[in-house]
Amino acid sequence: MTNMDVCVVACAELFRGDGEILASPMGLVPALGARLARLSFEPDLLLSDGEATLLTGDGVAEGWLPYRAVFDVVAHGRRHVVMGANQIDRYGNQNISCIGPHAAPKRQLLGVRGAPGNTVNHRTSYWVPRHSPRVFVPTVDFVAGVGYHRGGGAFHDVYRVVTDLCVLDFGGPSHAMRLLSVHPGVSVDDVVEQTGFPLVVEDPGVTRTPTDDELALLSTLDPTGARNA
Repeated sequence: MTNMDVCVVACAELFRGDGEILASPMGLVPALGARLARLSFEPDLLLSDGEATLLTGDGVAEGWLPYRAVFDVVAHGRRHVVMGANQIDRYGNQNISCIGPHAAPKRQLLGVRGAPGNTVNHRTSYWVPRHSPRVFVPTVDFVAGVGYHRGGGAFHDVYRVVTDLCVLDFGGPSHAMRLLSVHPGVSVDDVVEQTGFPLVVEDPGVTRTPTDDELALLSTLDPTGARNA
C-alpha cells in the first residue's frame, strides 16, 4: 500500500452517498477514485469520458450524454466535480488563473476555465497532490472557483479537499477550512506547518486505508502504477 493508494480511496470517499449524479473527476487520482467508488459502494454514479459517452467503472460504454445536456445537469446541481487548485484559501476560493496581479501576472496559468460554473451551483471538491503554503494561501490572487462568502447558486457546495497529507472540509466557524483527517504516517503538525493560514483543528481522525478488495481493483484500474509516479 502506498500513500497514493490512500489518496485514491480518499477521493473515492468524496462520492460516497452521492447516488445517481454525474461525477466529473479531473486528473488521474480523482478519476481512479471515482471509478473505484462506482465499482464498490456507489454503483449508480455516472462517469463520463469527457465528451459524450457515459462509462461503467471498468470503462464500458453504457449511455450517452452530449455536451449540450451537461448544462442541464449543472443547472440542477446533479454533478460533483473534483478540480485541482494552484491556490486555495480557508473559505474555499480557488485560483487556477494566474499568480500575481491579474493585470500583470507573474505567471499565467489555465485561466478560469469552467471553475465559476462548476462551483456556483453544484458540489465541488479539490485534489491537491502537493500540500504546501504556496497552494494553501491566506488570499488567492484571483478567484476562479467560488468559495463561501462570495455567493453562489441554490446548490453551491464546496465539499472537501484531498491532498497528499490529509482530507479537509469547510466545517469550521463561518465555513472555515477544517482538518478532517490526516493520512497514515502524517501528523497534525505536518499539515499545519504546510498550510499558509490557521486551520480549524478539532479532533481529526486518520484517513482510512484501502481494503484488500480495493487494492485488487486498483491494480486492475491502474496496472502500471501511474498513480505513484
